[in-house]
Amino acid sequence: MDLVFLAAGLGAGLAVLGAGLGIGKLASAALEAAARQPELASKLQTMMIIASALIEGVALFACVICFMLTTK
Repeated sequence: MDLVFLAAGLGAGLAVLGAGLGIGKLASAALEAAARQPELASKLQTMMIIASALIEGVALFACVICFMLTTK
């Protein structure tokens, strides 16, 4: 039973780490694109916000599943 808590903690940590890396890569690419074409900055910002919200949603879902495993 103790390994379940360890696995849930590691799973949640990996999910958050993956989301952080994904959002960092997304922001880096968006800023680079805005630097190349400043007239598209508002469209890039909208797409970046939508994509980062989806990434955060997946990370939150993964964390919820990991913590649900501890109560099973």
